[in-house]
Amino acid sequence: MCFMLMGVSWPPSENHQTKTDISTMRPLLMLAVSILLFFGISCGESTSDAPKIIVENTTDIDRSFETVSIPLASLKKDDRSGSILLKAPESEEPVTIQEIDTDGDGTMDALLFQPKVSANSSKTYTVTFVNEKEKVPGTAACYSRFVPERTDDYAWENNRVAFRTYGPTAQKMVENDVKGGTLSSGMDAWLKRVEYPIINKWYKKELETEGSYHNDDGEGLDNFHVGISRGVGGIAKKIDTSYYISKNFTDWKTLSTGPIRTSFILTYADWDAAGNIISEEKKISLDYGQNISRFEVTLKGTDTISTGLTLHEKDGEIAVNEEIGWVSYWEPHGDSELGTGIVVPNQAMTGHDHYVTDKKDESNLYAHIKANDGKVIYYAGFGWKKSGQFVTKVAWEAYLNRFAKQLQNPLKVTVN
Repeated sequence: MCFMLMGVSWPPSENHQTKTDISTMRPLLMLAVSILLFFGISCGESTSDAPKIIVENTTDIDRSFETVSIPLASLKKDDRSGSILLKAPESEEPVTIQEIDTDGDGTMDALLFQPKVSANSSKTYTVTFVNEKEKVPGTAACYSRFVPERTDDYAWENNRVAFRTYGPTAQKMVENDVKGGTLSSGMDAWLKRVEYPIINKWYKKELETEGSYHNDDGEGLDNFHVGISRGVGGIAKKIDTSYYISKNFTDWKTLSTGPIRTSFILTYADWDAAGNIISEEKKISLDYGQNISRFEVTLKGTDTISTGLTLHEKDGEIAVNEEIGWVSYWEPHGDSELGTGIVVPNQAMTGHDHYVTDKKDESNLYAHIKANDGKVIYYAGFGWKKSGQFVTKVAWEAYLNRFAKQLQNPLKVTVN
């Protein structure tokens, strides 16, 4: 706590009428200096006692657009309160942050931010607490929502890519021979080439205007066919030589949207894989600056699962790196080219399958994954050449390679 010493003026003002000799003033001066030093030290200790977040990069590459998560309890202890303001040492400008509810209980419990740390170095960020009016708002660049106006999609995006998948109404429409339905647990890719949000804009264009998100008016388009394929990261269970899949999601819950991450949960009805009843729940998240979503799938009824990439016309090129855990498919797509990929962390990828069949939409490139305590974690996404993000197969695979290596060597974070 800092205090201001009141009632002592030095030197004395010129209109002070009382004469005081130097021997009388010396003890007062020494007392004043002592008090100032004491409270000066106290103020310094208060400043140094502010929480600090130290981020260490132990790799030989510069790191950015990687999200770190800090438990809020480690920052807001000892009666600290207010909104968090985070600053980097080289700038007085606040760092973009996002508070999230990781377990869906309605209480914010973690702080997210994306540090920029040079190779083989560390950076210390200072935490201060401000009132709500001083809080720095962030733009919800990472966004997701349920879309009831287009049957019942769930769509999500960040500044680089967008995705969607399909709900129970779309399934019932197919089962009842109603036009416009979709029966699929695959993941659709929306090929955007602008950094601003497009989900709401494209749905409005499709449903309320003469235009269509199937046509590119400069922002990109939806020309990625999914059908019953796995799209970009849908799952399947292999029994003998056949793959079995779930139907559309049955329920959803949005956990977060914001400047750094959007996340949500999709629940599926139990499904039959050759007599094996499997249940699945997907927690999906997408972070700012990345082309791939994180999938955390809770499973019952199996200890292995496969996740796939549709092969469309089967005229693309596959690439596999089982050592660090990724598969990739680069294909001609419309008037451009498209790379899709899956990254599996923690050495959980047990193999792959370039599965080709004459059955419509059933050809996929699969990564096989072993479950750990009933869960599998993988990342799936894409890079569209026309967006300018990855213009060659080599560039796309280099991104997957780098992403996988960063998962193997995460930034080290400590709070003091």
